[in-house]
Amino acid sequence: MAIFFTTKDPLDQIITETFPDKTIQHTQHILTGWTNIVIEVTTSDGTYFFRFPRNPFWSKMIVKDAAVCNFVDGKTSFYTPQMELHYDSKHRPFSVHRKIEGYTLGDRIYHLSHTALTGAAYDIGKFIKELSSIDLSNAPAEVIYPLSDFLHELDYEHYDHHIDADHNYIKSTDGHQLVHGDLNLGNILLDDQDKVIGVIDFCFAGTGNPHMDVARIVSRPAPAEFEQAFLGQFDNSPEIERMRTAWHNIDAGYAAHIRSHFPEINLNQL
Repeated sequence: MAIFFTTKDPLDQIITETFPDKTIQHTQHILTGWTNIVIEVTTSDGTYFFRFPRNPFWSKMIVKDAAVCNFVDGKTSFYTPQMELHYDSKHRPFSVHRKIEGYTLGDRIYHLSHTALTGAAYDIGKFIKELSSIDLSNAPAEVIYPLSDFLHELDYEHYDHHIDADHNYIKSTDGHQLVHGDLNLGNILLDDQDKVIGVIDFCFAGTGNPHMDVARIVSRPAPAEFEQAFLGQFDNSPEIERMRTAWHNIDAGYAAHIRSHFPEINLNQL
């Protein structure tokens, strides 16, 4: 029996059954969802995101995503999703969370003032430091799953060695601190005043070296003044540079897989 979802599944029916006390006003498929089929659902009680995993690997990881989100909730200065984990009649996991209103930094970064750019750089640095300082002594097992193990499994069991993630190096630098694992510009939310308010998508999260999050931020194009202000908060640039190269390779391999298997997904953020 499949433990994941496809667009042929009765997703609208599952959504309706999940929200028996809400009036569904509108649904919209979000075509940038790489790992999950993402549907934005507007109801009489606000807007929510449903995430339906695309394969067995992401079915396992969405359980981790929910565990990390709920563990992190309230432990940083920024909004993070309050995630509900659900299972359909075939015992396939999917998640639901209320939409955090805002804009992604990826969409706004080339339209920000100097003040907003440097403010965002500072706030992201603050988030990384707060996240990596969280006490993990009482964390669930899903939360302390090493990022290096996650990337290795993704590569060798799911993407057939295509992402070239520099696995041995990432494992050797593991700091055993909590990391987001995919802290790219599209997962950082701004309010209408262009201030960082939240961080989403903890599917890659686990333990690792906070410099992996630092490198992820600068692994995709951004204005030089943003990168300078951001990297100025951290030391050990050779380590960060090597990790940035690893992220470039991960993106390239991941995108090649998506283009081959899910051509309907929008990859404009790369």
